[in-house]
Amino acid sequence: MTIDFKQDILSPVATEFAAMDKLINEGISSKVALVMAVSKHVVEAGGKRMRPVMCLLAARACGLTNLDNAQKLAAIIEMLHTATLVHDDVVDESGLRRGRPTANATWNNQTAVLVGDFLISRAFDLLVDLNDMVLLKDFSTGTCEIAEGEVLQLQAQHQPDTDEATYLDIIHGKTSRLFELATEGAAILAGTDQYRVPLRKYAGHFGNAFQIIDDILDYTSDAETLGKNIGDDLMEGKPTLPLIAALQNTTGADHQLIRKSITTGGTDDLARVIEIVHQSGALDYCRKRAIEETQASLAALQHLPDSIYRQSLTQLAQLALNRIQ
Repeated sequence: MTIDFKQDILSPVATEFAAMDKLINEGISSKVALVMAVSKHVVEAGGKRMRPVMCLLAARACGLTNLDNAQKLAAIIEMLHTATLVHDDVVDESGLRRGRPTANATWNNQTAVLVGDFLISRAFDLLVDLNDMVLLKDFSTGTCEIAEGEVLQLQAQHQPDTDEATYLDIIHGKTSRLFELATEGAAILAGTDQYRVPLRKYAGHFGNAFQIIDDILDYTSDAETLGKNIGDDLMEGKPTLPLIAALQNTTGADHQLIRKSITTGGTDDLARVIEIVHQSGALDYCRKRAIEETQASLAALQHLPDSIYRQSLTQLAQLALNRIQ
């Protein structure tokens, strides 16, 4: 069955989504022209806006009828997400994101870092307006954990002994944590504490599956589809799950070559590494893990009452998985 993002996932909250879009543009206004220009550039380069959509769907799934505050929260989520992307691009020295020049490539690293800081600060500025201490605490802690995930990833760079547990810690911080804030934040806003844990689990496992799928696509996709260059992670010496699994499944020269590629980075042996990853069964293992994470995500959703919104959240998780089916 084909799932259409607009039709099956976005349409139940389309009105709120449009309102949220406006809030983002208002939120990034600044009296400093350069801040405005860079913020606008990075916000417009955004993708499907999956995190804010998830936040709005979760708020509705919790039974919230007035979505004014949820729209604000969704805008805050997208601003935080954008800030992390801007900082990511600086750290990774990326020139392109989703086929468009990055902020650091268009302006420079200093400008990009500072505008990223502005977006995080602005997000918290807007969060304070929601006047909810529990929410504020959740987001402050969560934002720290996102930064820690990024540093953990930096620490694991060029380390071929990185294991799957460390990889999961890294992706929980850098990917899953913001999804968790989006859904659990909605439950806090809705005053439905009983749905906080189920929604956090849904989003956490969804984020894990999403990142594992991204890492699989690094070895099976083309640059056009991916919006970044194939082998980028390898070039930076990032030990992603396909490489960790390939190391588990190989011996001798193949094993050594993968170790060396992680240790030194670069793409000299890219073609051979891709071949080894394919032959070793590493991608099959990664697919299995992505399916397990998706199943755990969907199981958590069962704790919420059935509704079209819960259905859309289910389809969102299935849509992510369809990218590798």
